[in-house]
Amino acid sequence: MSARTALKAATSDAHDRVDAAFAAHDLTDATSYGNFLQRHAAALGPLEQALADAGAGALIPDFDEHRRAPLLADDLRQLGLTAPPPLPAPRFASDEQAIGGLYVLEGSRLGGAVLRRGVSAGLPTAFLSASQSSGRWACFVASLDQLLYSRQRLDAAIAAAIDSFGLFEWAAKDKA
Repeated sequence: MSARTALKAATSDAHDRVDAAFAAHDLTDATSYGNFLQRHAAALGPLEQALADAGAGALIPDFDEHRRAPLLADDLRQLGLTAPPPLPAPRFASDEQAIGGLYVLEGSRLGGAVLRRGVSAGLPTAFLSASQSSGRWACFVASLDQLLYSRQRLDAAIAAAIDSFGLFEWAAKDKA
């Protein structure tokens, strides 16, 4: 089984919980969409920063240039909203843990492209429009088998991915 397949299988329940938690947001309604963006902001910025601190730039070329927190903040400003307080992100103490976090973060770009189609015209969509080129995703998943070559490394990546999904689930449910 490839590392990508193992990551997908091991994190599918966590991914489903995040999808379900955010599904209540009506992306055609400005208020609900704004809340959707605020909930993402509570998790995305801290997760991007934790990954940057863990050296994600060495694992993914141009990681810093593709960070989406500034785009999300701009979308919120256009709606007259601010980001909620950031939630505490997981710590990534190894490359394999960072890969697990990156798996969630980079994969969410694919979901953003799908969600973007459901947003009403006139609402800001820079965050959701920052989708990933198929080449970028393909390069990332192709590197997984090289980076997660042992069961121990794969298990560390899986645990970090589950923690990263958990951060988004917490953000979706947080009412602070």
